[in-house]
Amino acid sequence: MFSNDFKETPYWWENCPQPNVNADPIITNHVDVLVVGGGYTGLSAAIQTARAGMQTLVIDAENVGWGCSTRNGGQVSISIKPSFVSLSSRYGAEVAHDILKEGHQSLTWTEEFTKAEGINCDFKVVGRYHAAHNPSQFEKLVKTVGKDPKGLEQDAYVVPKSEQPNEILSGAYHGGLVYPKHASIDPAKYHAGLLEKAITAGAAIRSYCPATNITRENNGFLIETPKGVLSAKKVILATNGYSGSLSPWHRRRVIPIGSYVIATEPLPGELMDRLLPKDRIISDTRKVVYYYRPSPDRTRIVFGGRVSLGETNPRLSAPKLYKTLTGVFPELKDYGISHSWMGFVAYTFDELMHCGEDDNLFYAMGYCGSGAGMAGYLGMRIGLKAAGSSEGKTAFDNIPFETRPFYRENPWFLAPSVLYYKLRDALPL
Repeated sequence: MFSNDFKETPYWWENCPQPNVNADPIITNHVDVLVVGGGYTGLSAAIQTARAGMQTLVIDAENVGWGCSTRNGGQVSISIKPSFVSLSSRYGAEVAHDILKEGHQSLTWTEEFTKAEGINCDFKVVGRYHAAHNPSQFEKLVKTVGKDPKGLEQDAYVVPKSEQPNEILSGAYHGGLVYPKHASIDPAKYHAGLLEKAITAGAAIRSYCPATNITRENNGFLIETPKGVLSAKKVILATNGYSGSLSPWHRRRVIPIGSYVIATEPLPGELMDRLLPKDRIISDTRKVVYYYRPSPDRTRIVFGGRVSLGETNPRLSAPKLYKTLTGVFPELKDYGISHSWMGFVAYTFDELMHCGEDDNLFYAMGYCGSGAGMAGYLGMRIGLKAAGSSEGKTAFDNIPFETRPFYRENPWFLAPSVLYYKLRDALPL
């Protein structure tokens, strides 16, 4: 199943290679803002603080963008997983409305920002097809249409199984919903655009420069790195699925989960036009979800999901993804895999992203697999907040950021949870 030129690196790096970013020692002794993490969140925050005239330094343990910012599937949606009913039961109707509104705004902001800034990242409003993996799930989807609270309407419409070939040529599903406003993006090109904007705004960038320790001092923070020690008035944590021991409090609240992706060999144009005629991004109703889409040039299918109970490597995950892919599209059994890779997303115990501040320590993380749109958006918000702007306020600011007893850094509960949901997905529920 592997092509002759198979690579264990993201397909997105083919058209947008990893940037060659400064890895020299840190020269300055003090900055206004230190941003830990050079992905969507950190760069979006740095753009705002640097444009506000604050001396800003972004550091990353790897090359900036090495993590999930260039490893995701490039699907941009409204991002919020819990329903209005579920959120209302937790926080009340007003807060629930505001949380869901943030999801809508993240989608709008991503489109408007990329256009206004001239970021060439293949942003396209292609719509999402959310497929029902069994008849019961289709009936549940149908009941949700038109039930959105006022101001949160999604313009979704039902596609019965008889009309499904207009969206996707597969017998694996039983109809679904189309969300016309959802979009696709080239993840690596988007990151490259954010990086260029951050540098142009005046932010300094250092790759291969992990923060090894942060301590509070009278007027801010003291940060230790292998490239030097410096002080900062404010710190922004933008580490998401790669949050390590730097801040144990945050580490206990995010669950790093591997998401695995493959890209096919180039496909004939007529085959792509039959399989995915409308260029949609695709997801389904499984709890252990699969997500996929045509590449921006429609030459390949990029297919991702959770395929193992524990973490594994891309060469081992590829056959499992390929089996599912060819189950959806049997026509692809004649075509191999050119790329297989993985990245860590950060889940939270309440399935919500979180951002906030603790006495000039700012953070945004826990995007639950929806970081393609939400990470840049919340990075922008915490950047504004760090710059002292009231526009940095979000609906996530005052909700509890939960953890669980005995959870420190190893998600021991992940394997039994994945097994449970895989078994549940196999039932006609």
